Amino acid sequence: MKNIAIIITVLLTFLLVGCNGKPDSELGHNEAEGVSKTEAGGEDAHDEEGHNEEEGGHSEEEGVVELTKQQAETIGLETKPLEERNLGNNIKVTGMLELYPQDKANISPFVGGNVSSIKVVPGDNVNKGQVLAYIEHPDIIAMQQDYQEKNDELVFLKQDFERKQTLYDKGVSSGKEFQMAQSKFRSTTSSVNGLRSQLRLLGINPDKVAEGQIYSAVPITTPIGGYVDEVMISLGDYVAQQSKMFSISDNSKIYVNFKVYEKDIKQIQKGQQIYFSTASRPDELLRATVRSVGKTFNTDPKALEVLADIENKDKNLLPGMYVEGRIVQGEKKGFAVPEAAIIKEGEQSFIFILDEDEEMEADKMKFKMIPVTVGISDLGFVEVNLPAEVSKDAQVVINGAYNLSSEMVKGELEHGH
Repeated sequence: MKNIAIIITVLLTFLLVGCNGKPDSELGHNEAEGVSKTEAGGEDAHDEEGHNEEEGGHSEEEGVVELTKQQAETIGLETKPLEERNLGNNIKVTGMLELYPQDKANISPFVGGNVSSIKVVPGDNVNKGQVLAYIEHPDIIAMQQDYQEKNDELVFLKQDFERKQTLYDKGVSSGKEFQMAQSKFRSTTSSVNGLRSQLRLLGINPDKVAEGQIYSAVPITTPIGGYVDEVMISLGDYVAQQSKMFSISDNSKIYVNFKVYEKDIKQIQKGQQIYFSTASRPDELLRATVRSVGKTFNTDPKALEVLADIENKDKNLLPGMYVEGRIVQGEKKGFAVPEAAIIKEGEQSFIFILDEDEEMEADKMKFKMIPVTVGISDLGFVEVNLPAEVSKDAQVVINGAYNLSSEMVKGELEHGH
């Protein structure tokens, strides 16, 4: 019994030692594996973070967004140099571009005829006296024949009148014969002079006709230089006397007809400058000089017409264009950007400028969001006061600023995630 107890005690001792050693070994092995896995996981996380940052393309610098040139083109970004403009508290006026009566012409023939030739098309630039078309008609030929006959008859009547006047002065001829010769000579002279004037109006040289030449067609000419607005005829058309064939306008002498309300009339005087812009050139501020102020109010709306001369050397301004103008009060010069360039975030205003970083890749563009203080709004432009560090040669984003702002917010959200 004593030997059996000793053997059992020894076996229990070995069992306890074996159990305690195995957990320590397995624990050490598992800890080593855990460290390896943690380190591996750290590397994977680091790689993933770097990979995500590379894919995003957004700068970590606050208030900055980076885009490729293709992305900028896709979202319609447009930049323009920062510029100074004349701004002021002003009275807004509207108007229409018009032509003075002497600078437009509706051209009609003096006699009826059929169109035999057309020399111009709408849009052509023509000079004063230039031939626009030719018309022909038997009556035109008959008028020249009548002129030739009466002109030849006048030569005989003049000789007869002079001969009978000489005889009458000598008392050889009776007064009745002399008076009849005088009357017929004067009457025919009047007819010849009338036909001569008509031929001149038709553009026919009466001296050539007197020599025996007959013209089958007469030219239709323009009394002013300018542009052909309308051509209302076709070849072969019969055009009646005083029927409209062409309209011509001289756009170089265009003017603005402003409508000014009664309360603002006191601000207008002859020779004053009024600034305006058109829908076709909204970014360009043009200038007009007041020529006259109307004396009669229009009823709808109740306003006076103010006529102002403008320069139109490049002929880009056309009659009928709608304009918005302003009468300047307290004018000053300052930096201004189009309204579309301003980004509002609460009470604060911002603009984006192009950061021309020399270290940037050739295909990339960087834009900075700059806080500004806004001032006077004038004809689609807003006065801005810039931080001192912003260069006066900065390129401002004038189109697509809100798209840039969205891109920047999107980049911040992705980076935060």
